[in-house]
Amino acid sequence: MEGLRMVLTVYEDVEINPVEKVWIITAQWDCASVLHSGAFTPKSFNGTLSFSLHANDVAEYEEFLETLNPTQSRLYFIHHFWSSAFMCSFPLYNIYSPTSQDCTGEEKLRSLPGIVFEMAMSGQSYSIYNAVYAVAHALHAMFSSRSKQKAIGDEATWNLLNVHPWQLHSFLKQVHFNNSAGEEIFFDKNGELATGYDIINTIAFPNKSIHRVRVGMMDPQASEGKKFTINGRAVVWNHKFNQILPKSKCVESCQPGHSRIMRQEEQICCYDCPRCSEGMISNLIDADHCNKCPEDQHPNKNQDQCIKKHISYLSYGETLGIIIFSSALLLTLITLGIIWIFFQHKNTPIVKANNWNITCTLLNSLLLCFLCSFLFIGQPGKVTCLLRQTIFGIIFSLAVSCVLAKTITVILAFMATKPGNRMRKWVGKRLAMSVIILCTLIQTSICAVWLATSPPFPDFDMHSQTGQIIVTCNEGSDLMFYTVLGYMGLLAIISFMVAFFARKLPDTFNESKLITFSMLMFCSVWFSFVPTYLSTKGKYMVAVEIFSILASSAGLVGYIFLPKCYIIVLRPELNTRDQLVKKKNMVPD
Repeated sequence: MEGLRMVLTVYEDVEINPVEKVWIITAQWDCASVLHSGAFTPKSFNGTLSFSLHANDVAEYEEFLETLNPTQSRLYFIHHFWSSAFMCSFPLYNIYSPTSQDCTGEEKLRSLPGIVFEMAMSGQSYSIYNAVYAVAHALHAMFSSRSKQKAIGDEATWNLLNVHPWQLHSFLKQVHFNNSAGEEIFFDKNGELATGYDIINTIAFPNKSIHRVRVGMMDPQASEGKKFTINGRAVVWNHKFNQILPKSKCVESCQPGHSRIMRQEEQICCYDCPRCSEGMISNLIDADHCNKCPEDQHPNKNQDQCIKKHISYLSYGETLGIIIFSSALLLTLITLGIIWIFFQHKNTPIVKANNWNITCTLLNSLLLCFLCSFLFIGQPGKVTCLLRQTIFGIIFSLAVSCVLAKTITVILAFMATKPGNRMRKWVGKRLAMSVIILCTLIQTSICAVWLATSPPFPDFDMHSQTGQIIVTCNEGSDLMFYTVLGYMGLLAIISFMVAFFARKLPDTFNESKLITFSMLMFCSVWFSFVPTYLSTKGKYMVAVEIFSILASSAGLVGYIFLPKCYIIVLRPELNTRDQLVKKKNMVPD
């Protein structure tokens, strides 16, 4: 230590170029105590970190130091220390100082600078203090032991001068007491007093005074992960390192967004800095691990902080929502226009020939189909989730049932025109309404069971898409949802098959070909809906379902009703009874 101190003195005092580094001093060195204050280099040693033997404040220790007097004390080496510290002489002991001033014995140790003598108990003194008390407790246990006669003989008496170390060891191992500083003193299974080390930060001032602060500790008896602790905020570094703290020799510090991974079979200061995995962040330099963001947040681009996720659903304000809303509104207005045209011309032959009641029911159900698409736009709520799939299923089943009833009515009407055919008694409103009510009632029952057992509810999907919280309607039971779609598909297939077999009937009085085309489009849309629906996520799933609703409904309106509107509005000369009875086998409504 003195050799290092000499080198630092040359740099700091002679060349005026102090070696300002962060010194880490082991417990065997003592950088505070010097022979005289002129040998201490404050700039070079400011901010030093040292591992010191563990020490604690012992009551009345400083009062004891205050009472020391070299003329009365018999402490070993006290006269030489006193002469060196106070720069005075002891002629009685042949100890002389260059100042030729004699020591009075009234000098006070507290007046000495900290680099010469510290009033606080040092680690070495604290160890000796504990050792003395440990031996005292062991001796006390030995003298009070009931087995003392077996140890030295029945006639022997105890004498401290006759106690051998091997006789004391068994008692010393069992020593367990609290010292006056409140610390528990005992030896471990290896016979060691595992008190650890204090980590001391030395703060040196230009006037060569010092202040030593305990900033951490190494405690071998602490739990794993707490054996080495240090309070980085309490450390006062050398002023040269105020902006940049000392770095590892192997690598630069890991920046936020990365974590440290130690390199195998290399020094502990050598590590790699891999980027945090997807969904993880680190906002500290040299972070040991990355942390996961809360469910409602996601990492930013640099993965050094968490930001709020965007709430995602099909809204009226975005482009896709505006397009779908406008399309549904346009189709709704077109359907209302068709209803108005048919109502104004309900007594004309072309309207009467197609069963006004069924036609009116079908048009109103298609109108409701277009309107129910509005339930799928906007943020899902409890009521909308309960209603939108069930209302959609019931209304669509009603529409398809009307198409089926229309087709059956046409077939029966044609068969009833043949002489002697018994089908005439089945032609009428009762059969058609029975088909519509029965088919719709079955779908209504399925929806009722769905709502009673496992109803849909609003749900928040936190994980499907990074950076978004997808607000959706959880269908509750996927089985019931696909049962509703399956039943609707079954009705559509039956309607298509019936219309297909009746497509060659005379076009003058029936619409079998038009129904066939409409149901072909209807089935194509909904058969392509299922795989498309399952392959999309979030608001695009909702958009696919709305598109299927609008496309299939528009197909029914376009194929079944627009040709009739063309005749009613633009070709009224064809909307006469004479035109409808030109061909044989024509039967009025």
